[in-house]
Amino acid sequence: MNSPQLKNPIWLDGQYNNRALVPEHGRHFAEWAAASDQARRTLTAMLDVQYGHGAGETLDIFPAARMPGRPPAPVVVFIHGGYWRSLDKSDHSFLAPAFVKRGACVVMPNYALCPAVTIPDITLQMVRALAWVYRHIKVHGGDPERITVIGHSAGGHLAAMLLACKWPLVGGDLPDALVRNALSISGLYDLEPLLHTPFLRDSLRLTPAQVKKASPARLPAPLPMGDRGHLYTVAGALESSEFLRHNQLIQDAWGRDVVPVCEALPGLNHFSVLEALVQPRHRLHRMALELLA
Repeated sequence: MNSPQLKNPIWLDGQYNNRALVPEHGRHFAEWAAASDQARRTLTAMLDVQYGHGAGETLDIFPAARMPGRPPAPVVVFIHGGYWRSLDKSDHSFLAPAFVKRGACVVMPNYALCPAVTIPDITLQMVRALAWVYRHIKVHGGDPERITVIGHSAGGHLAAMLLACKWPLVGGDLPDALVRNALSISGLYDLEPLLHTPFLRDSLRLTPAQVKKASPARLPAPLPMGDRGHLYTVAGALESSEFLRHNQLIQDAWGRDVVPVCEALPGLNHFSVLEALVQPRHRLHRMALELLA
């Protein structure tokens, strides 16, 4: 980010503090909580399954309805946001019913939160979570060859990192295209501005080395393989100019072959854009289904 605004703390806080930008954010969180509670009470679910032994290393599984003679279900792994320092998978159970209804198996992993851990630590936790999903999801009716990762905000950053992961280096049993495709909603692709953003600085404790290591836009583009290896990136058109810049940045960095879809969705802010993901007639929901097909 070559801009004099990079070191303007007031401007950076104004760009990245989404709760301040959306004064009604509390209403969104309250609605998510109520709908998530309802989802956990009405759907078949396995909650707090361990994918590792570290802090926060659990996931929730919402299996697809099993139909005799049907092939295994496509898998949606949803990674929550919260600037790597807040929120929880349980806050996002409300997203599961729309995909279970369409025949998908939904997995929601948790991760430890900053400042107890770093963003590279969290990225490696998500690598472990996805390796666990690949190795175990068949038991729950999911197809390990059809894993799509969806992430919001910090989760959008993690989704892109997982698409770029060199999986055979993680485990000899893991395929290059373990993540079939990814959808990143309001993702962050270059962490450098967050080094200088006052309300985030103390909790994220980013270093220049971490920025280089964990910024998707600074990493080599994944190699698409047929219908695999693509990233769809979207943001709400009402989000800050920095979030809209990040949205375009990853397409510019990785190219249109890898990032064929880059859109700002009209009328949506940083929180309402996530709700659009599960609105059956919304463009964003259709994008997700397209990646699952």
